[in-house]
Amino acid sequence: MADSWGGGRALDLDAPAVGDRFRLFKFTHRDDFVVYLWVLRAMDRLRAVHRVQVDGDDVAAALAELALHHDGVPAADASLRARLDALAEDGIIHRLEDASRAGSLARYRNRQSVYQFSELGYRAFTAVEDVLAARVRDANLSRLVFSDILDDLKSLALANRGGDGEQVYRRLSRLDQVMEDMVRRSARFHVTLGEIVGSTDASPDLFLRHKNALLAHMTEFMAELDRYLPRLHRAVLEVEDSGAGAMLARAAGVDDRPFLGPAERTEDWRRRWEALRAWFTAEPGASSGAAGLRRATRTAVSGVIALLRQVTEAQRGGVNRASELRHLAEWICDAPDEDAAYALASAAFNVGSARHLGGAHDDVEQISPRSTWWDAPGIEIGLTPFRTGRPSGPGLPQPVRADARARADLRGRQLAARAAERRAAASLAGAGAHDRVLDEVETRVLLALLTRALEARTVVSGRLRSASGSDDTVVLRLVPHAAGSGVRTAHGLLHLPGFALEISTRPGRADG
Repeated sequence: MADSWGGGRALDLDAPAVGDRFRLFKFTHRDDFVVYLWVLRAMDRLRAVHRVQVDGDDVAAALAELALHHDGVPAADASLRARLDALAEDGIIHRLEDASRAGSLARYRNRQSVYQFSELGYRAFTAVEDVLAARVRDANLSRLVFSDILDDLKSLALANRGGDGEQVYRRLSRLDQVMEDMVRRSARFHVTLGEIVGSTDASPDLFLRHKNALLAHMTEFMAELDRYLPRLHRAVLEVEDSGAGAMLARAAGVDDRPFLGPAERTEDWRRRWEALRAWFTAEPGASSGAAGLRRATRTAVSGVIALLRQVTEAQRGGVNRASELRHLAEWICDAPDEDAAYALASAAFNVGSARHLGGAHDDVEQISPRSTWWDAPGIEIGLTPFRTGRPSGPGLPQPVRADARARADLRGRQLAARAAERRAAASLAGAGAHDRVLDEVETRVLLALLTRALEARTVVSGRLRSASGSDDTVVLRLVPHAAGSGVRTAHGLLHLPGFALEISTRPGRADG
């Protein structure tokens, strides 16, 4: 499916072609890569005003204009021409000789060079700019795009039945662009969300500030996808019933790409239509692309809820990485002298003197005796000599020590915590979760039940009817509610768009 959307066309390139295109990014590895980047930005500024071919003076003037609005723009110097020539050698720009620009015989003899972007070079430059301009806050799921796709599919079927080739081409082109944008947005959103959930350095304050909007965004996207997926499936089948072969022939006939023949254009549109069809219809025994996106979003919701519970518990305990580092910084600042501060920091960050270890390779004949330790391959070293400097060995077996008092104390705390959770569950079953503020224990029990209900929910006929989660005392049910509901806790308001909560005592546990 990725091949049909253009991403797989790079797989057809051989190694020399790949090497030539990677050479376009060579300027990013130079020591003064920022200067080269601003030179290309100056050329792009001139390109935007339809000045395709420029010389060194034009680029210097564009750099001066950029310096008026941006900090860090390098000043044009005598090395500007050398940098333009280096970019021309990399293939990003073309270097041409324009004798008409020579104002004197000397300049004519020296050949007045002009420069312009190459097609692939401009793509490489824009790819670098896209990476530099990427922001986490821009990631989102395109929820409103499904209605546009449905309208385009219906219009495509009507145009195909009426034999309107231009309208067929317009609708297919629009569908191709919309699908490509949706796939790119979805992939970027889930990659960004995976980094947020999997990162241990994420700011808890930032996450807690945006958690409600994030959960609402994903929930609304899944609801919209569930609502439109059956309609999109029927619309795709209607388009095929109107004549898929004739539709592709009409689109290829109107397509005016001069470098492709009629057969190549027809094959290209066939691949694009098959990719779109695979998104909303599934073959027997397989799943569609939209179904896979829905599963990924549901998994992401569970991950966000788990991270929310983890962050909430960490803040309730008051001990996390930030608080530990602040306390350590205070201890180091309050140290009586530098030696004590250095010893404390070394102990905290496990900074010690270097311990050099060595050993023989399994096959010493493979290693040249003239190889330095830097170039020679590494060998495996046991953990014991690495940590202590002593040779590793099985050692003496350690006796098993049973601390009955500690185990009894731990068991007592576990029973007390379980009793508190049972009382909180009984309170939830009796007074409900709405129209009051839940305490810490009730909030923890509610989140556990809500997580189980969300993980166990099922979709019937494209809609989420209800879901339930239970423990050994109570049962929580998600009931569809048009206006949605909210649960007030000691830490804020938990929004439940489209649902309300019903909590009851589990049958047979009324005495709980």
